[in-house]
Amino acid sequence: MQTLVGWHIDMEFREEGHHRTRAAALVRLPDGTEVRGHGSAQRHPSDAEQLRVGEEIAGARALMDIASQMLQKAHAEIDEDSGRTSHGLG
Repeated sequence: MQTLVGWHIDMEFREEGHHRTRAAALVRLPDGTEVRGHGSAQRHPSDAEQLRVGEEIAGARALMDIASQMLQKAHAEIDEDSGRTSHGLG
């Protein structure tokens, strides 16, 4: 039997000055939990201005933040259910 589960992710970007991009991400899990992550990218003044690249880097870092939080959440749930300590990758 297959079960299809969807996660909804919202991502917003904000440019700060000419050199920094910030990203805020939100994932809504089926149990109603919302996990928020943040990331940023900074362009060196001598680099060409490429807003898309800054968004990609900042967005990826925000998603990495969410991934880390979700791993911690999952391990806490494993520990609670099993009564022992689970070990993550990092």
